[in-house]
Amino acid sequence: MESLLQDVRYALRMLRKSPGFAAIAVITLALGIGANTAIFTLFDQVLLRRLPVRDPQQLVQLHSSGSDTGRTSSRSHDHGDYFSYPMYHDLRDRNTVFSGMLATFSRQVGVQWHNQPELANAELVSGNYFDVLGVQPATGRLLLQSDDVTQNANPVAVVSFGYWQRRFGADPGILNQAILINGHPFTVVGVVSPGFLSVVVGDAPDMFVPMMMKPEITPGWNDLDNHRSKWLNIFARLSPGVSRKQAEAGIDIQWHALRTEELKQIQNRSASFVQRFLTDSHLSLLDGALGFSPLRENIRTALLIVMGMVGLVLLIACANVASLLLVRAAGRVREISVRYALGAQRGRILQQLVVEGALLGLAGGALGLLLAPRVSGLLVQMMYTDSGQQVPFASAPDLRILLFNFGIALVVSLLFSLAPAAQFWHPDLTPTLKQQTISVAGGGSRFRRVSVGLQIGLSLLLLLGSGLFLRTLYKLKTFDVGFATDRLLTFGLDAKLAGYDPKDVPALSNRALETLSALPGVRSVAATNDPELSGNTEGSTITIAGYAAKEDENMNAEWSIITADYFATLKRPMVAGRNFTAQDGPDAAKVAVVNKSFAEHFFGSPQQALGHYFATKGGQDAKPDIQIVGVVQDAKHEGVREDIRRSVFVPYLQAKEAGEVPLQFYVRTWQAPQSTEAGIRSAMQRLDSKLVVDTLITMDQQIDDSLSTERIIALLAASFGVLATLLAAVGLYGVLAYATVQRTREIGIRIALGASRGAVARMVLSEVAKLAGISIAVALPLALILGRLIKSQLFGISSADPLTLVATTLLTGLAALVAAWIPTRRATRVDPMVALRYE
Repeated sequence: MESLLQDVRYALRMLRKSPGFAAIAVITLALGIGANTAIFTLFDQVLLRRLPVRDPQQLVQLHSSGSDTGRTSSRSHDHGDYFSYPMYHDLRDRNTVFSGMLATFSRQVGVQWHNQPELANAELVSGNYFDVLGVQPATGRLLLQSDDVTQNANPVAVVSFGYWQRRFGADPGILNQAILINGHPFTVVGVVSPGFLSVVVGDAPDMFVPMMMKPEITPGWNDLDNHRSKWLNIFARLSPGVSRKQAEAGIDIQWHALRTEELKQIQNRSASFVQRFLTDSHLSLLDGALGFSPLRENIRTALLIVMGMVGLVLLIACANVASLLLVRAAGRVREISVRYALGAQRGRILQQLVVEGALLGLAGGALGLLLAPRVSGLLVQMMYTDSGQQVPFASAPDLRILLFNFGIALVVSLLFSLAPAAQFWHPDLTPTLKQQTISVAGGGSRFRRVSVGLQIGLSLLLLLGSGLFLRTLYKLKTFDVGFATDRLLTFGLDAKLAGYDPKDVPALSNRALETLSALPGVRSVAATNDPELSGNTEGSTITIAGYAAKEDENMNAEWSIITADYFATLKRPMVAGRNFTAQDGPDAAKVAVVNKSFAEHFFGSPQQALGHYFATKGGQDAKPDIQIVGVVQDAKHEGVREDIRRSVFVPYLQAKEAGEVPLQFYVRTWQAPQSTEAGIRSAMQRLDSKLVVDTLITMDQQIDDSLSTERIIALLAASFGVLATLLAAVGLYGVLAYATVQRTREIGIRIALGASRGAVARMVLSEVAKLAGISIAVALPLALILGRLIKSQLFGISSADPLTLVATTLLTGLAALVAAWIPTRRATRVDPMVALRYE
């Protein structure tokens, strides 16, 4: 321990003697370690961290397989994660392998308190939700099983800790007070402990409401007794002594028994359907310790890619500091040789060098820890642009992040300390002690060149990745989605969240359309229940008169309710037939418009689709009574990346669920849409002060928000690419500058013997070109191979995009030339007389 303290004191003195070197090394490491810590902060919370509940390793998530019928309301592409409430009820009450089973569903609601309306996120949960998870209240009580027995019998709510602070000022007096949720009074009975947000990772609900209050939370949509409506996520806690494999075997038997009962309720079932619905259907148990997260599935690949890229940045920083240490070690050759000559042991010398490296690494880690929260906070802000909502991820470091930060600092310090340690492992004392000048062994020089070559190659990889992601983002933002996005505003309005009865909603919606149309600068207005480019889908199974569906043919179509001027407002052209008019009301014959893909798939062409009839949501027994009167051009709907689906559009006034669905309004303006925003808000407030305008933005901003993941990846990749190129340039500059100083005498002799300044410049630049050329030649094939790994994240370009390859190669070469400019200029200005006396 005493020798270690001596080495620490000696290392601090040595670093104080070289403040410039120490500062560059610490800043370089801080950038690399800080970037890794910032990305790992999100990586850990999204992909690695367990739920903050009691014994999370005992939790499992239920997942089903096999075909199904009916409606699925989901946020993930895997419908096997969703179940009906009757199925949950039967599984909960009949199983013998779980100590508890909970259900959850998220929904946006309208909240009024002290006559101030706002939108909030509510989580409908089973009464045993908190008991199964083992979550405790911060104040008051949490929901109980007795709160969740009879429909609409217990209007109580538990608020999250963040919402309690933000909306109620952390006032404990809110307990047992009433707030209005969707116009109905609910009593606040408790506040959740601050560490828990939700079993759905990425969600931050403002309040939790008993499942039996669903009719008030989702007006017009109950489905608590509908076996064919899947909308719940289910988690369970294993009974003591029961493994997940044993529980899965037991619950799968029960699953088949329940599916057999449900199959009896389905008419006109074919043998193949029975095979898919029952025989091939299984209930599996997934690890529930990490919770359920559609967000995780959406950004898992992106986070892994970014984590790999930031790891390359750290590797470049490590190589850069190793080069700096080797240059610095050149000035200590004589010192270390003298210490060996006086009897110092190799282990003692190695310990001294490792201690110096550890001090640099820890200093870089400490500085990086100051940078990391700011970077991760910026990323979280970009992911959740609505600052009024509680953010589900933290940017402040905790114990896990501290351990990661300083652990990686110690690892990289050991790595870059090996470079000078290897140089001094087998010293040749006699020649070194006889030297009157400082020189470095050839091995150190070769290592520095290899280190710089590695940095150049890695920076090329990062620049190529950033180029591909930037090009992808550009392609996505400029892609023709099928309708005009300029001068188009959009916002949501759900009258039921203000307490309106569903039968009164259509009249209010019509008044809203008329009010908006009368605003100055407004060109046209329309609305739909199925928002564009927001990740939203509304599907329905259809039956077409005279059309015999092929076996296993997907007869599901996107089902959108729209107002009369919808296509005109979006500037989406008609291909055949007519648009809806004011005459297509509730008493008129039922009509529909389909998209071009629908018409071509079922009828061969748009013209042939006109006049045909179909039915929906009624199965094979429903009478086809909806006539196709028009065909509209295809357009992207769910997202820019998603494929175009076959779509059906029906008039708002003819839809039986018109009063039950929230509407997304679209307002096309004559001038810049931002100038109309204030007028829209004022108009809706005049219409009814209880109405809350949800997310009023331009359509271009809507598209930009839908590309937030791609935008973050492109920004990070570009930042990492620029940082890596800068570090590589600094490393190349250091090697060339040191080599130029070492060759001062040689260069002076060359000039004295008649070499021109240009010849000297060519000599230095030829070394740069050789080093950069070899690095690029080695890195390019590797870049093409690695490019295939990110192919799924690209859009509109290939992983071997020629423009990106050429641009990044030229940029890497240019950076190398810029880094070589000062050493080259210094070499051409060497005075032969001074150089010949150089010692």
